[in-house]
This record gives sequence, structure tokens and C-alpha cells, in this order.
Amino acid sequence: MPGRIIILNGAPRSGKSSLARAVQLQVPGRWINWGVDAFNAGLPPALLPGIGLRPGGERADLEEAVRSLYRAFFAHAAKLSRAGFDVVADLGLHADYAAPFDPMDVLAIELASLPLLLVGIDCDIDTIMARRNADPQGGLYEGGAHVPAAVARWQQAVHMRKSYDLRLDMGIISPEAGAERIALALADRAIDCDPV
Repeated sequence: MPGRIIILNGAPRSGKSSLARAVQLQVPGRWINWGVDAFNAGLPPALLPGIGLRPGGERADLEEAVRSLYRAFFAHAAKLSRAGFDVVADLGLHADYAAPFDPMDVLAIELASLPLLLVGIDCDIDTIMARRNADPQGGLYEGGAHVPAAVARWQQAVHMRKSYDLRLDMGIISPEAGAERIALALADRAIDCDPV
């Protein structure tokens, strides 16, 4: 039987990573946390920010590599699932690139027929800015008194034209409560999962 795959899609600092850790701790299974940070940790500086490339088409020079990286990312998630491991991946999937590209198309191909739960992660902009300002991670997260244009673009692009199996507002619920809701959603969908 293939392992389950959970994709947590939302803007940076929306609570995805904390939720992924809560899933690992609370939801029965052998969960491998395979998200943007884990994937990008192995990339050379020349390819960064890799699959974390933000919306707006600001790095057209990296976009071809990003397409290939997404194919590799989802192919690896599929291999883990087919090997019987459960996968939780926190991502910021958007289609706002300089050239037409939607990683959701790659996801659909690579993860076809595997047990997938797609979860949209919402969080209000004030909470996201408070998190950015409290923990800028050495300048990785742009902060300040006002909402930077790049942060506003994330809020607009990340959920555009996407449908989800579940939506969670991680600005108002705890990671533990989110993991409970995911566990219930997985239980409800268990009969719909087609083994490969």
C-alpha cells in the first residue's frame, strides 16, 4: 500500500511548518517531512531560492531550473509514498512566474493515483507580518511596519485558481488543532484512496 501524501499550501509564515511537525507527532503513520525547506537545504546557492521562488517573475533566470526542481521534488514524494512512507510537504505553490508555469500541473502528473490530501493554509496578513518581524531568520523574511510588496504578492498568488480537500486558517487555530482536522480528513478519505 502506498503511503499518504499531504500537501500544505500557503504563503511563507502562514503556519505550514509548525503544522507539518504537528502532523508528524500526532497523526499515526511514518511521516516524512518533505517540504520546501528540506528540499532547498540541499541546493547550491546558485539555485536558491529553488522551489521557494516567490511570485512576481522576479528571477526569470531561475525559472527553467525551478520547473525541473518541482518535477524532481514531486517525483521523490511519489517514490517515498510508493515505498510505504507517509509524506507531509509544506509548500508555497503559485503560478505567478515570468513565463507560464503552474507547479500544480506537475503535482497532478507525478502524484496521480496516490493517496493525496491537498490542504490550503490561510493566515491573515497581520499575523504573518508579526511572525516575520518576530523571527526574520537573518533577513530571509522581509518584515517592517508595512506589508512589503513581495509579501502581498504571496497572499494573492498562493491560493489563486486552486481547490483544496481541506482549508485551515493557521492564524486562528493551533498546529495541534490543525493536525486533528487533517487526521479526520484522512480518515474520511481512506476509502477513496486507490492503491497503486
